[in-house]
Amino acid sequence: MMVIRPVEHDDLAQLLLLAGKTGGGLTSLPEDSATLQARIERSLLTWQGALPRAEQGYVFVLADSDDNRAVGICAIEVAVGLQEPWYNFRVGTQVHASRELNVYASLPVLSLSNDHTGSSELCTLFLDPDYRDGRNGYLLSKSRFLFMANFRDRFMRNVVAEMRGVSDDSGHSPFWESVGSHFFSMPFRQADFLSGTGQKAFIAELMPKHPLYIHYLSEAAQRVIGEVHPKTAPARAVLEAEGFRYQNYVDIFDGGPTLECEIDRIRAIRKSTLLPAGAGDAQAHWPLCLVANSNYQQFRATLLPVDIAAGHVCLSESQRQALRCEYGDALRVVTLCREEKQA
Repeated sequence: MMVIRPVEHDDLAQLLLLAGKTGGGLTSLPEDSATLQARIERSLLTWQGALPRAEQGYVFVLADSDDNRAVGICAIEVAVGLQEPWYNFRVGTQVHASRELNVYASLPVLSLSNDHTGSSELCTLFLDPDYRDGRNGYLLSKSRFLFMANFRDRFMRNVVAEMRGVSDDSGHSPFWESVGSHFFSMPFRQADFLSGTGQKAFIAELMPKHPLYIHYLSEAAQRVIGEVHPKTAPARAVLEAEGFRYQNYVDIFDGGPTLECEIDRIRAIRKSTLLPAGAGDAQAHWPLCLVANSNYQQFRATLLPVDIAAGHVCLSESQRQALRCEYGDALRVVTLCREEKQA
């Protein structure tokens, strides 16, 4: 049984293996033991209530309840940009006009932005390729919404998610080659690694402070602005089905889109409900639902068939143990989207 749970100290070795499978481009999951160990520690301190909001971040893993081995990771940053600036590019417009010459030109530009400061961020979503069958990806991504719904007061009004932009298997990014390489004088993967390991001061020091005219970029770079890496397309579709939208903000390194949504408009949060846990066997023809306990310290989430109209969630003894709940406890439940049920 696949279950979402909080990250643990013993997950470090497995997270390093996962980081080695990303192929680069996932800045928040670098293949660096010290960085990942610090990330785990910060998550544990967040759950313990030992950090101020500006430093809080939750990390979850997807594990098989039989062996507890982490095969996927997802995370939530509680409030970005309150301690270190959080940068992206805003895709906007500058108008150049002269009535005397009868000239009017509307030109697209990239402007350095901190507009999402104070937002909660969905990040660090990665699933081991060997487990990308069935609905594990839906569970990994959407379980965070049940946690946010259960503990709404711990998160901010707006939620953002940076999507991985276009790059090839060798780490070549058309956007980086046309923009970042001119200011940073380093390969894309090096800048990506430095950012992922928390060495972000260089961004503020070296990024252009004035708008960049998009027409000056290479055609290849222009084409990938706001586009996702092919392997990230399913993750984008999952978020868009929940109400997230691209609002013309892109990553400063690879040009990938930033998606955003107000927390109370997210479908899985808005439509979730609380039902008591009951003893019994679920029927295969019941709708498949995301199900999570309401235990902050021992949070667990999984996918189960649930007859919502019956007013309770049927759990076998092994399912009850995997969800770390007792019969009668309140469980948060929400159905998958229609297209996900058919996947």
